[in-house]
Amino acid sequence: MEENREQWGSKLGFIIAAIGSAVGLGNIWRFPYIAYSNGGGAFLIPYFFAIFTAGIPLLILEYGLGHKFKGSTPLAIAKVNKKWEWLGWWPTINAFIILTYYSMILSWAVNYLRFSLTKAWGSDTNTFFHVDFIKLTESPFKFSGVILPILIGIAVIWFINWIICYKGIKGGIEKANKILLPALVVIMIIIVIRSVNLEGATEGLNTLFTPDWSKVMEPKVWIAAYGQVFFSLSLAMGIMMTYSSYLPEKTDINNSAFMTAFANCGFEFLSAIAVFSILGFMATSKGVPINEVVSSGVGLAFVVFPAVFTEMGTLGVILGVLFFLCLLFAGITSSVSLIEAVSAPFIDKFGWARNKVVAVICTIGFLIGILYSTGAGLYLLDIIDNFINNYGIVVVGLLEVILIGWISSPDTVRNHTNEISYFRIGKWWNICVKFVTPAILVFMLVQSILTEVKTPYGGYELSALLAYGWSIIGFGIILALIISKRHWKSKNVVE
Repeated sequence: MEENREQWGSKLGFIIAAIGSAVGLGNIWRFPYIAYSNGGGAFLIPYFFAIFTAGIPLLILEYGLGHKFKGSTPLAIAKVNKKWEWLGWWPTINAFIILTYYSMILSWAVNYLRFSLTKAWGSDTNTFFHVDFIKLTESPFKFSGVILPILIGIAVIWFINWIICYKGIKGGIEKANKILLPALVVIMIIIVIRSVNLEGATEGLNTLFTPDWSKVMEPKVWIAAYGQVFFSLSLAMGIMMTYSSYLPEKTDINNSAFMTAFANCGFEFLSAIAVFSILGFMATSKGVPINEVVSSGVGLAFVVFPAVFTEMGTLGVILGVLFFLCLLFAGITSSVSLIEAVSAPFIDKFGWARNKVVAVICTIGFLIGILYSTGAGLYLLDIIDNFINNYGIVVVGLLEVILIGWISSPDTVRNHTNEISYFRIGKWWNICVKFVTPAILVFMLVQSILTEVKTPYGGYELSALLAYGWSIIGFGIILALIISKRHWKSKNVVE
């Protein structure tokens, strides 16, 4: 099994795919808002601190484990400690759950790409999105009918995912990323060049980067910085361990981790410049303060930006098409990496053929996608995404550093990566893995739970949070434990 393991065509192919995985929708619609609302320019201090004390150390840890043990996340973790194999299956299940709602967002982007040609959203973009397009119902339990354009979009996305992943690592994922990632960067640069020349762009950029030093000492700002770094680098999702398992024997792991982190960073800054230049234009043209037009996530992409493109006349059509293409490309590079993180563990454990595993994952993913194409789709996305990010991913990351930092030994990974890398990482890495990262993740987890207890997330009823939030976390853990009890069909792990 190990001898026949696929490999990347080149180290560059691996790095491009890893950056493609890291660069996702969160870079475009989450980072600019997080930076703005947490001290602007001053946010960069906790942000870079988080990159060096959690982002890069965890990347090195995941790259090192995947490469050393030549296996997907469950296999690599089982080789460290057989009793902990379930910890490799939990992020695998989380990755699949993320995939199911990611395909819905990308379906929206496909539809909005079409709408942007004629500005079909009209003058009231909020009503168009919530009422006319996604037909949002009044409750997370009221699904209403299937919305055909969204379902068709979901089918298109799953078909693209299937074609790319079916062809494997070198022939599918590497090739696709080599086209999509450069295209994504070029599109974003074009958007930046055009948007910084808009009237009011300077006001937007000043708002984004003006430092509010008083916020640097607030704990919530540091939590936001660590959260952003954690989520935007695809950590604790099973992706990076799986990707690095396809690397040749001699590969510079340490350098690759730094390159991935900084490239992801660079794209976040590029996105922030584009987003806030356009928001500055919007504020100026409407004669309102910028804080009245600033938004994040789904609202920014599908309500605020279409309104801006309408204001821009012909230029709005061009920028609209480019922006939704950008979302689409960023989303596809991430969703492909998630499919690989889900399929590789089953191929490793049960010896199933890649084409069958990928076909089954895409089929099940599409069938679940039918639920998201109903009027309750946005509610499902909102609740599930909150719980997976705040509890699923954070706990997996915490358990990873406990396993390597305390139960096994950080030197297992550090010695391995140092032997094959141009520059060696020192004891600072052990300190981050043993003390800094676990402390921060425990703090984040406690804060999330306390906030949840005080005010249930999003003002939803407890029944909805139990049905779509806590139950998803419980389901992930139980399924992970069940799969980990099955025997390995391959000779990868000594039973």
